[in-house]
Order: sequence, then structure tokens, then C-alpha cells
Amino acid sequence: MLWESHILMPPAGRVEFLLNGPGLGVPASIVTRKVDTGRDGENDPTRPLAQIVAALDSAEPRAKLAATSEPVIRETQTWLGNVKPSRERKLYFAERSQDPANPKSPIVYSITEEGREPVPFDPYSKSPDITVQQGEVEDWIIENRTQELHAFHIHQTHFLLLEWNGVPLDEPYLRDTINVPYWDGKSKEYPSVKLRIDFRDPEIVGTFLYHCHILEHEDGGMMGSIRVQATEAKP
Repeated sequence: MLWESHILMPPAGRVEFLLNGPGLGVPASIVTRKVDTGRDGENDPTRPLAQIVAALDSAEPRAKLAATSEPVIRETQTWLGNVKPSRERKLYFAERSQDPANPKSPIVYSITEEGREPVPFDPYSKSPDITVQQGEVEDWIIENRTQELHAFHIHQTHFLLLEWNGVPLDEPYLRDTINVPYWDGKSKEYPSVKLRIDFRDPEIVGTFLYHCHILEHEDGGMMGSIRVQATEAKP
């Protein structure tokens, strides 16, 4: 358990928390703070998310979570932070105007592996953008080469946050979504996160997606596909 006074959550992120509620009949609010999403980002002002009022005649909740849940990590697996990665990749967020001569032209979004030209996601392509082998663990560096915040999200699996802008971290929990800060347009280095991604689970074999978790961006092409190939059984 971590004690926090505030939590930075990415778009569509999830968090579990315990809090001391207000006294009987005392109203309280859960509030989102203003978030700086960059020169090209969306306006994200302070606003209320939920109102809390403690009352003796409150209705019982419609549903309750189980007292215990299945562990995220299998007991037979080595903790992800102690696994040597099979390889390291770098991916980057990019944006460009569809028509540079028209200031109102739609923006083309992309997330691309280093060494390739940035192009928007093609949902009809039969070839995955990245292929990995089931049983492996990889380190991915995600750079933001745009002047607005993006949120990296991957389906089917989880990752550890290893570094934030090159600074090593020691987080004891897994994520599947993380914000990547915006570039200021001047710095020689782009903002980045370094993630250790787990492809050991045999249940995730197949093709699935990674993308920015902001709806407008993913719909605009900031998405890629990854294929996890099954490991052949040893005779």
C-alpha cells in the first residue's frame, strides 16, 4: 500500500484506494486538478468527479467486489523486475498535418518503432508492426516527439515502469497505461518512459494492439499491432 495525497492518472486509467470519508452529513468531493497537456493538447481544467455524502439511510451497494482476487503474477514466475530482457526497442509518438498549407487540416497521428517512417495505423494490414516470442520479456522506450501529452496503453499484458525521462525508478506494481509527457519543442532529448513488458503468459498468444489511450489520437492512427507467437513445446 502507498500513501498518496494525489494520484496522476492517465486517460481511462484505473486506481484502487482507501480513504477516510467525511463525517455524517458533511459533503465532500473528489476533484481532478488542472492538467498541463502541452501547447497542442486539450484544455483540461479543474473539475469535480464525484460528490460524497455520508448518511445513515444510504442504500446498500448494488454489487460488491470479492474479498480476495487472483494474483497478477503466477507464483511460478520470477518477478518481472528481476528478469533479463530479451531485447530493447524504442517507439515514438509523432504527429503531422495532413495538409501543411491548411492550418485547419486534420492531424495524422502515429506510434512507430525507431528506424521506420511514421505512418498511421492500417486496420486492414495483415502484417503486425511488432512480432515477439511467447515466453520473452522486452524493454521498450516510448518517446513523445510531439508537443502534447500522450498515454501509452497495451492490451493483453502489463509492464513495469523502469525509467521516467532517463531517471531509474523502483515501482512495486504493474501498469498497462502510462502518460508520456509532451516535448517543449526546444530540448535536444524527447520526454520518454522505459517499460519492461511481460510476454511470458501463454494465454496472450495472438495479435493485439498498443496505442495512445486518448480516443481522438488512437482513432487518428496512433496505434500499432503486436503478434505474440507461440513457443514450440520441447520434445
